[in-house]
Amino acid sequence: MSPTGDMKQAVQRARDAFKCGTTLSLEFRKRQLKALRRMYEENEGALCAALAKDLKKPKQEAILLEINLLKDDINHILARIDDWVKPEKIPTNVLTMFDKPMVYHDPYGVVLVMGAWNYPVQLALLPVSGAIAAGNCVIIKPSEVSPATAETIAALIPKYLDKECYHVVCGGIPETTELLKERFDYIFYTGSPTVGKIVREAANKYLTPTTLELGGKSPVYIDDSVDMDMAVKRILWGKCINLGQTCIAPDYVLCSKAVQEKFVAKAKQILDEWYGPNPKASPDLCRIVSEKHLDRIAEYLKEGTVAVGGDVDREQLYIAPTILTDVSPKNKVMMEEIFGPILPIVNVESAHDAISFINSRHGEPLTCYVFSTSVKDQQALIQGVQTGSMCINDCIVHFSIHDLPFGGVGNSGMGSYHGKASFDTFTHRKSCLIRNYNKIAETIGKMRYPPYSETNMKRLSILLKEMNFPSFKILSYVLAFGLGVASVFIGREIAKAVGHDDD
Repeated sequence: MSPTGDMKQAVQRARDAFKCGTTLSLEFRKRQLKALRRMYEENEGALCAALAKDLKKPKQEAILLEINLLKDDINHILARIDDWVKPEKIPTNVLTMFDKPMVYHDPYGVVLVMGAWNYPVQLALLPVSGAIAAGNCVIIKPSEVSPATAETIAALIPKYLDKECYHVVCGGIPETTELLKERFDYIFYTGSPTVGKIVREAANKYLTPTTLELGGKSPVYIDDSVDMDMAVKRILWGKCINLGQTCIAPDYVLCSKAVQEKFVAKAKQILDEWYGPNPKASPDLCRIVSEKHLDRIAEYLKEGTVAVGGDVDREQLYIAPTILTDVSPKNKVMMEEIFGPILPIVNVESAHDAISFINSRHGEPLTCYVFSTSVKDQQALIQGVQTGSMCINDCIVHFSIHDLPFGGVGNSGMGSYHGKASFDTFTHRKSCLIRNYNKIAETIGKMRYPPYSETNMKRLSILLKEMNFPSFKILSYVLAFGLGVASVFIGREIAKAVGHDDD
């Protein structure tokens, strides 16, 4: 659906369903997740065909990097959701030791998930699994830049998921603009920092919480301690999948001149082994999504020296895997996220120099790659670079680990998802203290009441400390027990004095 009226109706239907409590049942959530998994299983061919039409995506990349990732995520959630939804028990202090401080996991309500075109199945639907698990209703907005995939998602979702709770809205910038005028309880956006700022501004109208999964220039540091054959293969694979149109693709390489020579020589050999003498004819390379994006990327070839590749075919939306050397940090290719198959190299002499270079650039990277066997240098980069994530001696694969939260920092985004992090993202942690009329607790707690005194203030300051240490817990319980016994004894003595002793 795309007309404004249908869009408003979809949001209202989802809100009505949420208010009725439809999504609160754990069994309902599980049924929807299983249905979504079945959608992936039963429509693998249709999804692969759509990805091939939009991006000429090879079947292996479509299956491993999109569809299987989605199925595995649901399996991960289903195996753990029973524990995730349980209220959390919280440590107490002496004044609340007889009570139940708890954290409950509430869904936000109606959430908007806005996908991206580069991995149009995975990025539109991976957050949806977490939103369903948390008990939300969801409006899904696939990217219009990958129209075949958007149409496929729009056709499939109503066949598998509850028609009142989950809706797909298709369309371009006008439809997205109208959609963002609606009131949502949470917005999850994947895309560029430019559009991310627009989404955040729209969310501010209703103080809607947001997760922004953006991009950035993800650097690669490589030294001469590595197995060069293995390192180059891993870096090139990370750069070449989806023809470089990956938010966490290696964006540029930092290394010494000597390492650069070895890297370039090895890269020529490996690219020839993978894609042959004419990479354009290889079935294993994607295409650039549009002429607009191809023209933008091709401009970078005018900078530095083309050491490998450099071929462009606008008609076929093709740019060859390319390595640039003699690049200046002030070149345009080093100032903007490339999002294509071009890999510039900038020379540095050490890990310390690499840290300084990365931190001097505008905007924090979404991820940072380190190729070194030196534990000292690994730790220096881990601690010294502010980045959304890091991967040591490989590329991309950290994205596949469900229990590793994935997200950016600063200019590369805010919030995270994947596995438990997805559930947490779409969950409001509601605090609740359940007290009773325990007389022992009241004997201790009455020191809070007026008239105030210096003595009571000091006692309360001690009793309000959290019971973090076993010895303190034992002492607190002994103290409470003593106060309880004392209160019972005093009560009996008073009863005897007035002649009402039951003994």
